[in-house]
Amino acid sequence: MNRIAVAAMIAGLSLAPANFALAQTSKDLADLKREIEALKTGQLSIQKDLAEIKNLLLQKELQAMREQLQGRPSAQAQAPSAPAPETQTLVSIDGAITKGDKNAKLTLVEFTDFQCPFCARHLRDTMPQIENEYIKTGKVRYALRDFPLESIHPQAFKGHEAANCAAEQNKYWEMHEKLFANQRAMTPKDVTAYAEALGLDMAKFQSCFDGGKYTAKVRKDLTDAQKYGATGTPTFFIGLTDPKSSEIKAVRKIVGAQNYTAFKDAFDTLLGSK
Repeated sequence: MNRIAVAAMIAGLSLAPANFALAQTSKDLADLKREIEALKTGQLSIQKDLAEIKNLLLQKELQAMREQLQGRPSAQAQAPSAPAPETQTLVSIDGAITKGDKNAKLTLVEFTDFQCPFCARHLRDTMPQIENEYIKTGKVRYALRDFPLESIHPQAFKGHEAANCAAEQNKYWEMHEKLFANQRAMTPKDVTAYAEALGLDMAKFQSCFDGGKYTAKVRKDLTDAQKYGATGTPTFFIGLTDPKSSEIKAVRKIVGAQNYTAFKDAFDTLLGSK
C-alpha cells in the first residue's frame, strides 16, 4: 500500500468521530425543537381550559346574582305574597336534532359546543342517566342545537357543520360521538376523515360540507342561543312540549355541566305539575 493511500485511510478514520458527533448534535437539536413545540401546544391547551373555567365561574356568579335579585322582596311590600310564576321563554326547536317521544310532556333543549370540555363532561357523566330515566321512558324529549363559541373554539363551527351533514345520512349521533371523542382535532381534514370512518357516502358528504350547506343553520342557532340569554356552554332550557308547535315554553334554565340531581329535580317538579 503506498503512502498516499495510508494517509487517506488515517484521515478518514480521524474525521469519522467528528462527523458522528455533528450528526448526533443535529438529532439532539431536532428532538429539543419537537419537545419545545409539544410544550407550546400543551400551554395553549391549558390556556383554553382556563378560559373555559373562567367563563363558567362568571356564568354561575351572574346566575346567582340574578336569582338573588329576583328573590328580593319589594320595599313597598306590606305582606308576603305568593311566589311569582317562573318566567317563560319561547325556545325554538326548529331544525334541532331530537331524541325521544315527540309527545312527551317535557322537552329539554341543549345548546352545545363540540370543543367545550364541560359539554363533554355532561355527555359523559350526566346524559346517560337522563336518557335512561326520562328520554327512553317517554317523559322527556331531547333537542340538541348548535352553539360553537368561535372566540375560544375556532374549529368547532366546522364540526357542527359536519354533524349536520352527517345527519342527512342518519349518522348524526355517530358523528356527534366522534367529535366529542376528538375535541382537539376538528379541522376540515379531520372531520372528513371521521365521515369516511363512519362509512358515509363521501361524495354526498363533501358536497354538503364543502358547499357550506348548514353554515346559515349553525349561525342561526348561535343567534337564537344569545337571544334566549345563553352566554356559555352547555346551556339547557326545560319546558312544556307542544306537539303542534316548533317552540316550547321554557320555564327552567340550567347552565353548565350540572350533576344529574339538578335535572332530576327540575323534571320531577314539572312532571308533577298540572
